[in-house]
Amino acid sequence: MRHKPLLHTSAAIILGLLAPCVISHARAEPEKIRVILDTDANNELDDQHAIAYLLFSGDTFNIEGVTVNRTRNGGGLDKHLAEARRVVRLCGSENTVPVLPGADRDFNRIKGDLERPDFDGAEAVDFILRKAREPENRQLVLLPIGKLTNIALALAKDPSIASRVRIVWLGSNYPEPGEYNQNDDEAALDFILHTNVRFEIALVRSGKPSGTAAVVATLDEINRTMPGTGPRIDPPVTGRHGDRFSCFGDYSVSLFKNIKLHGSPPARSLYDMAAVAIVRNAAWATPRSIPAPILKDGKWSERPDNPRKIVLWENFDRAAIMNDFHNRMDHPQLTGSRSPAS
Repeated sequence: MRHKPLLHTSAAIILGLLAPCVISHARAEPEKIRVILDTDANNELDDQHAIAYLLFSGDTFNIEGVTVNRTRNGGGLDKHLAEARRVVRLCGSENTVPVLPGADRDFNRIKGDLERPDFDGAEAVDFILRKAREPENRQLVLLPIGKLTNIALALAKDPSIASRVRIVWLGSNYPEPGEYNQNDDEAALDFILHTNVRFEIALVRSGKPSGTAAVVATLDEINRTMPGTGPRIDPPVTGRHGDRFSCFGDYSVSLFKNIKLHGSPPARSLYDMAAVAIVRNAAWATPRSIPAPILKDGKWSERPDNPRKIVLWENFDRAAIMNDFHNRMDHPQLTGSRSPAS
């Protein structure tokens, strides 16, 4: 089934369309945003903070589940799956939010197997399809914060879901080449760029102030604000680097302690968390609609006459995002899945 592309003519129109995302959580009885987070959770430390931020924002989100894929860092799929489940448990949501394994390989190596019941990534992809097909008036937000493999596979297996989902992807240095999530499965990105589906990119832009790379947390900030925050669980969870933890705030401190920091003062970008933030509140970044470009051999080429539009998010409000994150840590509002994974 083919669907008409979305035609956004100005940032004002985009913000108008996204207004429910800005104000829904301020209403007396908010209509929560349905979301599936897709993650390579063991890659570094921003995924873990994005998961916690999402789980603690139950005033805004109705989390259907967390799906996992493997990227080239962080070990095998089992490691990424274990880290996602560890964080969900630390956030007190182990029994309410399913965490499902997805693709181990890339889009081109899997797409020919989609008719097989046991294709690589089947559990996550079929879960995404079931949730997208539910007879809901509310759109399903797919929030991939790693490579796009699971999302592209779902669209390839059932193109009819394209009109029922909104994809907000953390990735790309556009218009510059490169970026980890983009490079890890360019074919998946290319497939989505050629599919008439609502597609938005929270740009990374490493080293520049206009991307999610500018949403940084300093070591001092983490050590000062995070210890003891988040709901407490029992029994404790063994962390990725050892030790036992009873709340996510203490685990955050461990993650920062065991990773290379950059700059002065020492800090780390929380890229993925910024992508969650703009779905929670669209006022915390600037959207810009462009004709969908094409990615070829790792480089972007413009297609100014392309009627299909995508949305780029840039100029993230670091202060507002970090303040909201810390407020969620101090006053978590747990969310949960509306139905089990099976």
